[in-house]
Amino acid sequence: MKLSQRKRLDILNAAETLFFQQGFEQTSMDQVASLAGASKRTVYNHFENKGVLFQAILVFMFEKVRQEKAVIFNKQHPIAEQLTQIAVQEVALLTSEEFLKIAKVAFMQMLQQPDLAKSLANNSMGCMQDLVAFLEAASDAHVLHIDDAEFAAKQFVYQLKSLIL
Repeated sequence: MKLSQRKRLDILNAAETLFFQQGFEQTSMDQVASLAGASKRTVYNHFENKGVLFQAILVFMFEKVRQEKAVIFNKQHPIAEQLTQIAVQEVALLTSEEFLKIAKVAFMQMLQQPDLAKSLANNSMGCMQDLVAFLEAASDAHVLHIDDAEFAAKQFVYQLKSLIL
């Protein structure tokens, strides 16, 4: 790993810790730099402001908690089994300690920044990253009949979230 990549990772880990412990508003870029063992300039070279750093933290945290590989549509396997596997993976993600940590940090910040909520809603996280393509492939194979794969994917995930959260 290059030094620049290592430093970026150090900054992300430091910011994750501080945002979780103190919240977004109470965390300064100076504190992030100090905990990361980096200069403030280095932090700003990687992240132009605290908002950009926060968004990067959320993506970084989601990548860490997503341990399962995406389920790729396979016409040879029963569709119910494949969708169940996707659901099981998503439930495991949504109930994991790491995800709950993310949710705490993100929720508090979304209350203060409605634009962040919109931005996060537009980002595909969890199984949404791959579910649209899965549903399109199943529809193309005439296993499912879906007019709007993106809408169907949202329905699938929102149903899971409503049962869990």
